[in-house]
Amino acid sequence: MTKIFTSKEDEILIGKIIHRGLEGADSPKWATIRLALAISLHIPTEPDPNLDHAARGTEYDLKQVSWLGGEKKGEPYPVSGNRTDYTDAYKALLSAYHEEDLFKNEDNFRLYLQRHIRRGFREIRTSWRENHDFFEFLYQELFSDVAREESTVAEEPSGQLMTALSEIGVRGEVRETLTGPRVTRVLVHLPDVYDLDRTRRGLDKITFSLGLRDKGVFMESTDSPKVVALDIPRPQDTWKKITGADMRQWFGKEPEGFGLPVWPGVDVLGNPHVVDLAKAPHLLVAGTTGSGKSVCLHALIVSLLANTDSKCQLCLIDPKKVEFFYYAKLPMLFGGQVHDGSRKTLQILEALNDEMEERVDILSKSGFRDLEQARSSGKCDLAPIVVFVEELADLFSQVPESEDLLVRLAQKARASGIHLVLSTQRPDAKTFSGQLRSNIPARIALTVQKATESKIILDETGAERLSGAGDMLVKESGKETVRIHGVFVGPDDISKAVNQTRGYA
Repeated sequence: MTKIFTSKEDEILIGKIIHRGLEGADSPKWATIRLALAISLHIPTEPDPNLDHAARGTEYDLKQVSWLGGEKKGEPYPVSGNRTDYTDAYKALLSAYHEEDLFKNEDNFRLYLQRHIRRGFREIRTSWRENHDFFEFLYQELFSDVAREESTVAEEPSGQLMTALSEIGVRGEVRETLTGPRVTRVLVHLPDVYDLDRTRRGLDKITFSLGLRDKGVFMESTDSPKVVALDIPRPQDTWKKITGADMRQWFGKEPEGFGLPVWPGVDVLGNPHVVDLAKAPHLLVAGTTGSGKSVCLHALIVSLLANTDSKCQLCLIDPKKVEFFYYAKLPMLFGGQVHDGSRKTLQILEALNDEMEERVDILSKSGFRDLEQARSSGKCDLAPIVVFVEELADLFSQVPESEDLLVRLAQKARASGIHLVLSTQRPDAKTFSGQLRSNIPARIALTVQKATESKIILDETGAERLSGAGDMLVKESGKETVRIHGVFVGPDDISKAVNQTRGYA
């Protein structure tokens, strides 16, 4: 008989679900296992193989998971009555999901089934709060997408918008309405050129009239004469999530000439947005707690792992020791590890500065202007290095000397192919100092609390009006600021990228 093993953490959660979620001590344990399986199958990416290594909690027979009907209290699984065996249905589902014939491979069927169950419990652990209604949680996890498809995509905003515009003295005509992953874009023709300034100054009043609270209406220019685009945020339950599976479809489709392409997400109409870190050449990612900053960093790292042509090295600095442990076994880590202690961090920053000076010397003696020119000549095999700092404020607090070392890298490292991606949840003048700001032209601002924080990140306001959960403004040197909805990269996406890089795919 096939055995399924939960983890010790899963068993604790099962008890909480039965007693506090389902509110019934007589509910069978395998009912929660089936719910966990359903939640995992709702996720488009394959479960992380690392789930296999969790400490074993309890073993269950396959019948307890896949047989329905005829249960008797006290029996381990259905033994009598009108039984229905869904084992073949489960095999068919998992065969389609994993694109593998699991009718011919019982071991893989058990392995995948167990991974999905454990992932489902992990999702419940991270998303459900015990004081929240468990049935509402299940609805949101399993059926909200269906409900969205069956309902209208969004309430037509044109009429309310025209009323709001008239209240600030602007006459306009709706030319077109477009639906994106999170916003509805309304193209409005303004017959009077002075209406442009009135609309821009009145965005806060339009937001108030539409009842959007702190989630603001954004205005963008268009190629059409006298036509502006007004982006109106929709309720969160109408959003389309952009996943790691979506992002993997974009790899290799960047414009020609991109050296280090990364994809933070999609624009307001759902088109993938790519940034070239090689031309950035350094990037700041900032936003308040819960804005999606760390997920954005993972999207950038996974993008680099997919770009095998660049053969770049990664230097990962994680003062909080919570975000970059996924990548500890990557073969291309500068320094051979994730750097998470004060002493190790100082040593690696000093090593990066030494590496920079050595590279500059090599390029100068070879007659090349920078690493990009040297690599294109075919006479240099030095790999680019991308340095990620997970929390700049914590780093400066723990290692005060690190600021001068980072400033020096920001000033001189571009030519040698060393690029910085610095992140912080405290975007203030002390953390993002003038010397760093002047040498880091590319910025990503996620949701912040105050307009002053948006100005520190972008040199302009707007990030305080974003809708959170990965909503961001991306500013590159010489380009207009673009609003991007971030791609959600979860543990399974990271694990898949790491395993492929290590040759275990």
